[in-house]
Amino acid sequence: MTSGQECQDVQGSGDDVSSLKAKVESYGTREDDSAQECKSDTEETDIRKSDEALEKNELLPPVESEAHSQFRCEHVKTEHNQKEQVTPRKLSRGQFWLKLEAEGTYQCTVTGLIFDVTKAAVIKYSVLSWSKYADYVKKPWIVGGPIFDVSCDTASVLTSIQFPHSLSLNDHESDMTFKVLHIKSTGPAIEPSVDHSMTHVKWHVSSLSPVGPVIQTQEPVHYNGAVILYKVVNNHPSLSFRVYVATNNDSFIKDISNAVKHSDKKFIKIDKPPVCKKQLQDGKRYRLISESEAEITPEEIEFVDGSLLKLKSYFEVYLEQPMEFTLSLIELESEEIVWKAKLRECDWILHDQNKNERKRNAISNRRRKSSNSLSDEEFYNKRLKGRDISDGTKAKTTLTDQQLMTLAKKMGKDWKEIGIECLKLEMKDIQQIQAKEEEVNVHKFLMLEKWRKGEKSNGTAQNLYDSLKDHVSYEIIQILEGFL
Repeated sequence: MTSGQECQDVQGSGDDVSSLKAKVESYGTREDDSAQECKSDTEETDIRKSDEALEKNELLPPVESEAHSQFRCEHVKTEHNQKEQVTPRKLSRGQFWLKLEAEGTYQCTVTGLIFDVTKAAVIKYSVLSWSKYADYVKKPWIVGGPIFDVSCDTASVLTSIQFPHSLSLNDHESDMTFKVLHIKSTGPAIEPSVDHSMTHVKWHVSSLSPVGPVIQTQEPVHYNGAVILYKVVNNHPSLSFRVYVATNNDSFIKDISNAVKHSDKKFIKIDKPPVCKKQLQDGKRYRLISESEAEITPEEIEFVDGSLLKLKSYFEVYLEQPMEFTLSLIELESEEIVWKAKLRECDWILHDQNKNERKRNAISNRRRKSSNSLSDEEFYNKRLKGRDISDGTKAKTTLTDQQLMTLAKKMGKDWKEIGIECLKLEMKDIQQIQAKEEEVNVHKFLMLEKWRKGEKSNGTAQNLYDSLKDHVSYEIIQILEGFL
């Protein structure tokens, strides 16, 4: 029985409907959206089919919609309450990795994705940009939330995915049709959703490739909004900022991060509470104002969800002299404050100080290392080859015990799998290690030490980095890069 049929059955009884409405009105609050910037700021994960191949396919006609729910069905509420929160590892190129130990419903604490699996599984996924698929989102369909590329080691184990959406439903959902855009090997297709809640759109997995929620409605769309701030970094005493007004949508926010990263100017992100306290409405006009004298361009904007646009619009804020000031985003029609933040010098001064300190340390290190007759470039090239420049002998580039212990402390519960899969150890090696010592960090250290011993002169940070880079957390990758 589909969710739509279940809700139609509920509608058959007036008493049941009243009871269900009461339950719906008390139905949870919206989970925290993952509005964090991807720290890697890398390009989107490649899809399994090239854009050229996709462009040869026309958008498949939408499947006739089932009667969509006027009320959220009870079983969705049950799933919501029973899901287990899990934190993924971050791999290279902005990819996330989850190992789920058993059958159940799991929610990613970073992206908000919810996975239903029938047994243990390993899932990889990444946030993509909607602009890459703009040609496939045709009216009357519009973007409802971020788009993801998901893969699973055993595809049949992953039965359904719930995608977070950026819509503020309240009383507006009765007119909405929820579906997903699925970029399959045969071309893009609009596929039906199973159900939706105040925060998610549920989809039964048909195959694994890029998928994201889309909606259709005749009413104005209301979004959960976010304001993202960046400051220009330069030597001028004046202050210059970019202020982005976005839907609280990971794909949109990642696009903003990438746009800033690839700008000709240098920016730092200013950490202020990003979430708007009032929903943003498509087509309404908003103005950004400053309590201190500032030049703001443009004076106002008409809000639209820019997920499909490659170029994201923003306010530019300029102050001649550095000072504390308050920014407020105002909805012109109601004159209500949608978002407000006070910016202080410490929001960017500390960053500049830390940057200068790192710069001084780097200069000091370079001077110390280049005290001989070689140039910095010659030294760097020889260092990469594992040569000691002071006496011409081969440098001791193998990892030290202290470095191995630092890495061991950061490894998770799957260290044994990493040892076998990545470091080419055997199960008997792991068992021997566990028999020697009870403390788990020592187990991990001994595993790394055995790898180093087997590699002999190749037990280097570079070699270990190459072996682990696609299998361990972003934190471990950063430590290894520091060793390099």
